[in-house]
Amino acid sequence: MRLTRITLLIIALIIGSGFYLLVRRQLDEVEPQTFQATEESMVDTAHLLASFVEADLDGGEFDPERFAKAFDISESREFRARIYSHLKTTVGVGAYVTDRQGIVLFDSKYPERVGQDFSAMRDVHLTLQGHYGARSSRSEEGDPASSVLHIAAPVGDPENPWGVLTVYKPQSDVLPIVRRRRSEIWWGTGLIGGGILFLVGAVFIWQYRPISRLTDYARAIEQGKRPPSPPLGAGREVNTLARALESMREALEGRKYAERYVQTLTHEMKSPLAAIRGAAELLDENMPAADRSRFLNNIRAESARADRLLNRLLELSALEGRSQLDSTDTVDFSDVVRRAIDQGRPLAELAGVTLSIDLPEEPVEVLGDAFILRAAVTNLLENAIDFSPSGETVSIRLSGSDETVLTIEDHGPGIPDYAREKIFERFFSLRHLKAGRKGTGLGLTLVKEAAELHGGRIALDPVDPNGTRAVLTLPSAGKP
Repeated sequence: MRLTRITLLIIALIIGSGFYLLVRRQLDEVEPQTFQATEESMVDTAHLLASFVEADLDGGEFDPERFAKAFDISESREFRARIYSHLKTTVGVGAYVTDRQGIVLFDSKYPERVGQDFSAMRDVHLTLQGHYGARSSRSEEGDPASSVLHIAAPVGDPENPWGVLTVYKPQSDVLPIVRRRRSEIWWGTGLIGGGILFLVGAVFIWQYRPISRLTDYARAIEQGKRPPSPPLGAGREVNTLARALESMREALEGRKYAERYVQTLTHEMKSPLAAIRGAAELLDENMPAADRSRFLNNIRAESARADRLLNRLLELSALEGRSQLDSTDTVDFSDVVRRAIDQGRPLAELAGVTLSIDLPEEPVEVLGDAFILRAAVTNLLENAIDFSPSGETVSIRLSGSDETVLTIEDHGPGIPDYAREKIFERFFSLRHLKAGRKGTGLGLTLVKEAAELHGGRIALDPVDPNGTRAVLTLPSAGKP
């Protein structure tokens, strides 16, 4: 997933950078475009008012009082103009008139300017020169929002004007429109960009999360675990891949499984068969009755060993061929343990071992296969009896709450340090205390397989001063 996250991050950076550049370009154009539209309408207003001044001049002289009265009336007008989302309630335009020397004759908002020389102002100067006159000046030097836009128009002949009429309007009047437009751009572009990023992320997660789960699944199989097939959602491609992977795993495992067991069975059966053949050949010779009886006992013992080996292999192969239980039932584990104890009681009596049993009265329920669980408990109990000296006690305790825990404790020689890491391996076994022979090396492997199939675990711990404590832990029914 590391490459997936890096790829997703790169795509997000590219999309984010592209949208950022787009937003910046749009935002940079909002204010100039708004002011251009404002300037265009002010040009019309300036020339319209200039024509009124010219009409005054045709009738005599320019009358500032009449102009002042008209502006006063306009400023006192009450109205509510909804311009899209912008509400306008006052007239924001002012005007002043200068003569051909640039001396202010009239100002609608600032009467104190009358008599001042504006000939150096850009709007007045350019218009008197026969050019388009406009300027933007701040009323407060340090405040960009205090800028006022001035648009001039000649009064009279443009080549030799009588004077100049300038219309001015604070830029702050249109700033709310600019801000709102910028906010709309940010929100609109942000929603579109966020939606695209969400879609890309969803596609990546939809496609690559199942692949990540399949990767973890394959690694778990490689480590010898039996994970269930992971949930992959409804994607047809990944589910097809999962089924193909599962079929390949089963085919490869089946082939390797058969090869491994043919080899191990051949190897393990050599010893008892060689002993039986040697004893049988010696029986053809004349020998004392005691020797003949000893060789017959050897044949019986090796035959029993071969039989146990084959039975354990069959049991283990039935478990190792599964990745999960075919079906599960609610099982009273205390009843399973009692049956295993009844089966192992004769062996304990022959070995002179006492069984100390501590089982709860009420049922201890687990989800699983009763037959497999009984085989696991029987193997643990027989191991404890086999490795217990005569006269010792094997303790059996069962408890259940959030987890079901079976503890079987013996006081035998214990597990040597060198054997602790190998004790659950196939065909690894220690010499039994009473029989003086090794076991099949499959019993504890079977217990481990059974525990893992049921979502549990098995642990073997040393007991002070000597002995071994086997702890089988299983999830209780109804518990995760």
